[in-house]
Amino acid sequence: MTHRVGFVVFDGVTMLDVSGPSEVLHQASRHAPPYELVLVSPSGGTVTTSAGLALTGTVTAADSGPVDTVVVAGGDRLAQQPIEDELLAAARALAAPAPRIASVCTGAFVLAELGLLDGCRATTHWRHAASFARRYPRVRVEPDAIHVRDGRYVTSAGISAGIDLTLALVEDDHGADVARDIARELVVFMQRPGGQSQFSTAITTPPARSDLLRSLIASVLADPAADHSLPAMAASAAVSPRHLARLFRAELGTTPARWVERVRLDRAQQLLLEGHSVTAAAHHSGLGSDETLRRAFARHLGTTPTHYRKRFTTTRRPQ
Repeated sequence: MTHRVGFVVFDGVTMLDVSGPSEVLHQASRHAPPYELVLVSPSGGTVTTSAGLALTGTVTAADSGPVDTVVVAGGDRLAQQPIEDELLAAARALAAPAPRIASVCTGAFVLAELGLLDGCRATTHWRHAASFARRYPRVRVEPDAIHVRDGRYVTSAGISAGIDLTLALVEDDHGADVARDIARELVVFMQRPGGQSQFSTAITTPPARSDLLRSLIASVLADPAADHSLPAMAASAAVSPRHLARLFRAELGTTPARWVERVRLDRAQQLLLEGHSVTAAAHHSGLGSDETLRRAFARHLGTTPTHYRKRFTTTRRPQ
């Protein structure tokens, strides 16, 4: 039986928010009953993407017919200015009877503006997560997630994360084997290394202003398992432990110990997804013991190393 998916699009929509999920669904049709895709816009006709390319043949919500899944695509302007009533009306009409409603990137702003995400967990592009949380305080924002599922709502992070989201929808419909085959065909991860996180510590660490701290950061990232205690790092940098702690607080907003632990946790995540045992991941990341690794996973990721490793074979987060 054909599954109809309605994409809500508009002038200024991000092209990849539409084309990425569409290609996943197209590939899925090789394995299972096909997905029928329909582009829905406030007025129908042609819309122009943020890249200047045209999406033709869109229809109004009134002419689209019922759909099984709604995907609201994103665009920067949704986060930067009021959302026009015509777009909200189109999304509302399409979503009201739909069993499953999703958004890509800032498409979550449309769902939140309609009040559909009140009381729900949701995510959006990291750059807009803070303003999203301020604008919609009733939404429980998870700014570091690739995609979040809460009831019939599934929201994703920015742009390419729409592919991750759609793989999860396909897994819901047809199982992990089909989703995994599509991921291989598209040369993407079934679930990105790093699990649900949009970032790694190396990416999110702000650039250090001082040469001393830049050099120290580089050495820790190059070999997380080495001795990176505060006294050892201070000696390496030829400064006092107190001075080094002040530098970390002033430039990175954290303590040396907390930052090193996150670097080691990133390394442990990578090792687990490469097939290493929990014990080996703990040892080679510098976290030391299985128990230390488990505590770090619980504190920062809310899961266990074993459950985390299982995520790579499925799009689903462990409950």
